[in-house]
Formats: sequence, C-alpha cells, structure tokens
Amino acid sequence: MFFRKTKIKPRHREIAGYIKTRWTHLAFAIVCMLVVSASTAASAYIIKPVLDDVFINKKEDMLKLLPFAVLIIYFLRGLGLYGQEYFLNYLGQVIIRKIRDNLYSKIQDLPLSFFEGEKTGELMSRLSNDVNIIKNMVSTTITSTLRDFFTICFLIGVIFYQIWSLALFAVLVLPLAFYPIVFFGRKVRKVSTGCQEAMAEMNSFAHETLVGAKIIKAFSMENYEKKRFYEKTAFIFKMEIKNAIVKALSSPVMEVLAGAGVAFIIWYGGSRVISGVYTTGTFISFLASVIMLYDPVKKISKLNNAVQQGLSAVDRVYDIIERKSDLEEKKDAVLIEKQSHFVTFEDVWFRYNGCDEYILKKINLSVKKGEVIALVGMSGGGKTSLVNLIPRFFDVSKGRVLIDHIDVRNLKLSNLRDQVAFVTQEPILFNDTIYSNIAYGKRDASYEDVVLAAKSAFAYDFIMDFPDGFDTVIGEFGNRLSGGQKQRLCIARALIKDAPILVLDEATSALDTSAEKIVQKALENLMQGRTTFMIAHRLSTISNADRIVVIENGEIAETGTHLELLEKNGSYKSLYELQYLESAT
Repeated sequence: MFFRKTKIKPRHREIAGYIKTRWTHLAFAIVCMLVVSASTAASAYIIKPVLDDVFINKKEDMLKLLPFAVLIIYFLRGLGLYGQEYFLNYLGQVIIRKIRDNLYSKIQDLPLSFFEGEKTGELMSRLSNDVNIIKNMVSTTITSTLRDFFTICFLIGVIFYQIWSLALFAVLVLPLAFYPIVFFGRKVRKVSTGCQEAMAEMNSFAHETLVGAKIIKAFSMENYEKKRFYEKTAFIFKMEIKNAIVKALSSPVMEVLAGAGVAFIIWYGGSRVISGVYTTGTFISFLASVIMLYDPVKKISKLNNAVQQGLSAVDRVYDIIERKSDLEEKKDAVLIEKQSHFVTFEDVWFRYNGCDEYILKKINLSVKKGEVIALVGMSGGGKTSLVNLIPRFFDVSKGRVLIDHIDVRNLKLSNLRDQVAFVTQEPILFNDTIYSNIAYGKRDASYEDVVLAAKSAFAYDFIMDFPDGFDTVIGEFGNRLSGGQKQRLCIARALIKDAPILVLDEATSALDTSAEKIVQKALENLMQGRTTFMIAHRLSTISNADRIVVIENGEIAETGTHLELLEKNGSYKSLYELQYLESAT
C-alpha cells in the first residue's frame, strides 16, 4: 500500500543517483550506523549477565569484567554516532548543493515568459525553504531511518536468541505498528504541500513590499500592508497547526500498540519466570530489548512524516528543474561574427503564451547596417515586444526575424545575444562595485577598457568623486546613485559589451532635463556605428533618427523621417502636436 501510494518518480531516482556518486561516504556512514545499532542491541543483551551473574549468582569475576564491556560498548556507540552524523551530513550537503545549483541554473536558463508567470518570492522560497526541507530529509531523516532499521534488525536477533516463542508475538505486532506510519504519512505529505505553498506566497509578498518600501511610505500604507502580511501569517499558522495535528496523531496510536505488546509480554513472561522456565536476567534483558525495539518503530512514524514533507519539497523543486523551455536551440545552430548587421522583420506576428490576441501583426521592416530606427506610438502598442524578438527573449508566433538574412532561430543563442546590447528605462544594476557593474558586459575587460567606457558614458567624473572610485559598492539596485548616474553606468556597460545592435528602450524617459542632456550625449557615443532601435515617448529625443516607425495596435502605421511624417498629417503629427501642447502648457 505504501509503495503504491508513494510512487517512485525519475526525480527521486535522480536524487538517489547523487547519493551513488558519493558511495564511499554512504558506505562509511552505514558502517557507523551498524556499530550504533549493534551497540544498542548489545546494551540490551548485557542486562542478562549483569542480573544473573552479578546480582543473583554474585560472580566477582563478572563484576570486574562487565563494567569494561559496558565502557567499550558505549565508546563504540559514541564513535558510531559521530561518524554517521559526519558522513551523512556531508553527503546531504553535497546533494543539496547539487539540487540548489541545478534549480538556480534552470531558472537562469528559462526564457522571459517563465518569469512573467512566476513571482520572485515564490522562486526564492523554492531555492531556500524547499531545498532546506529536502536537506533535512536527506541528511537527517534518512540517517535516522537507516539507523533505526539496523537497530530493529539487531534487536530482533537478540530477542529471538533469548526467547524465540515470545519474540514471535513481539514481531507479529510490528505490522500493526506500521499501519499508522503509512496512513498518517500520506496525510502529512498533502498538508505539507499546502504549508510550503503558503510559505512561498508569504515570501513573495514580503519581497514585493520590501522592494516597494518607498511607495508604501509615500502613500502611508504601512498599516494596510501589515494587515495583509498578518493575514498571510495567520493562514500559515492555520496550515502548520493542521500539519502538527496530523503528525501528533501518529504517536498516540503507536504508543497504544506498543503498550499492548509490552503488557502482554510482562504478563506472559512474568508467569514463566515465576514458574522457573526463564531466569530473571533473561526475561528482563528480553523485555528491555522489546521496549528498545518498539522505540525505533515509533520514531520511524515521525521520520516518515519528515520524508513525506521532503518528497513534497522535491516535487516543488523539480517542477521547475523539469520545466521545458519554449525556446529551443537547434543542434546545428550557426555562429555569426560580431560586426555591423542589418535586421529584417518578415511578416511577423506575435502573441504571448496563453493569449488569444496578437500583440504584433503583419510587421514588415528592414533596418540597414548602422541605421538608427525610432519606434514611437502609444503605450501598449507593441514597441518593446518587437525589439524583444531580436535577441529571442520571445519567439515569433508567425513570420521571421532575420539578422543578415539568417533566421535568429537558427543562431546559437549565446552568440545571438552577444550581438545585442540593451539600455532600458529602469536601470538594472547589482549590489556590487561600480567596476564590476560596468565590466558585467565583458568579464575579461581590462581596467583601461572600463575607464574608457566610463568616460564615453560621461560617468567617470562622478565615479571619481566617490572615496573608493571604481571600487565603490553601489547598494541594492544601485540605490546609492541618482537616476542619471545609474543610467550612465548602464550605458558604460553597454559600451564595453561593444554589441553591433543596440536597443534603447525609453532610456531617458525617467530622467529630469539636466540628467537627460548628459545621458543623451552618452547615448550618442554609444550609437555610433551601431544598428540602433530607439523606443521613445519624448519625440524630441528622436528627431534626428534616420527613420521613425509609428506602431499602432501592433501594426506599422507610418514610416519616414521626422519632417516627412509631419507632412503626412497622420498619427505621428498627432502625437507630436499633443506633446508640443503639453510642453507649452
């Protein structure tokens, strides 16, 4: 029943495979567990000579010998306990590190569409909370389960050696004792999954509100967010109590069954001692062995609960690891040189997974080498979706995107993305040094390269104003810097990458006029000699573009230069006049 309900899946076999790679540590741990289990059985058996030979028959030679035997037994037991803990914890840490690395690696490899459907806090919970539960299952629970199994085997050997007829009864009770293990184990796994999902939801909420702390305070919403957090912790509390109740129910059932077995043994065995069939030492040793035998059986019930929790966590982790990417790289993918490129969109249609409506429709656009193309239009028109197709953040639904007549789906993904640099509206920086953030686009860049990029991005002066210069740590998301400073570092990062295709996604829209002028100069340096796609709401920033493409409702409405489009009296002119009136007022 247990094995039918707890079906072994390939993901479970994969974890077992990790164990095999460290079989020497497992072998040493098993030897140590055998020593612990044998010493437990020996400590039960030694009660017989202590009572019969020392206390009843009063043999002085045994009085001198047995204390040394007890010392040796417990010394070996101590060594065994240390060895099993060390070797199995080492093994557990190796496995957990491998699982966590695989999970993080998979998350990094998945396309942007995956991140749009997942919460950051949820993913963090799987990396930390769920993996730690698996760690507990591997390094602690399995350790105890194996040790208790060996202890049961040794103790069964002892009781059969001492009084085989009573041992038969004691062993017959064991199958009854395992029933609650199976029954409650299944319930624990179900409840545990709910607990882990609730914990992930709380982590996601906490991450979101901590990142948005500035907005929360600006709108005086602290009490509102506290209330929402309290509701989530209350739900977790409810789930955890339910989990605790299910776990706690298994122990009383086990205690009653064990008590019934021991009570019968005392009644029947005691009568046989009185009638002289068994010696006092033999019976007491037997009784101690039986009591010790039921103890690991009861522990296995609790350990099974932990195993079920661990298997639930394994499922949550491997649901990500086994997730298939909707972006596939062909085995015969080709490479292109890092040089100036032209880009072509051929009858491109695009919609996001799970959506019926197309974001882009009938897009036909050819962009020459070194040409600066400005994409304008109302928000939600599909401008960002269009440029995201170039580096294959998403794949087209119909049609083709070509670089130098080569479909981007035929290119090696890493090689394709080497050809494209991004500067976005929200500057994404890491909690590292200024030097590392600039060199992020080229990890083997020299110091001179980083300095040159900083100067070209007009960032060098403010960098040197910091006491630590390029070694200054900028804080989470670069919170030690102003908006303009952040954007100039992003431009320096794009410069040092030296990609032939450049995407500027509203790179200056969040800046004030003073910062925008400096950043605009840096962008001019960055655009030189590159095929550039500029997305902009401020039409004043794109008047010098070689060509302006107006996108409305996912389709190209107009194309031309700034002056040509004004003369057409179409959508572009309407946008231009609207912004002109707004700036005038």
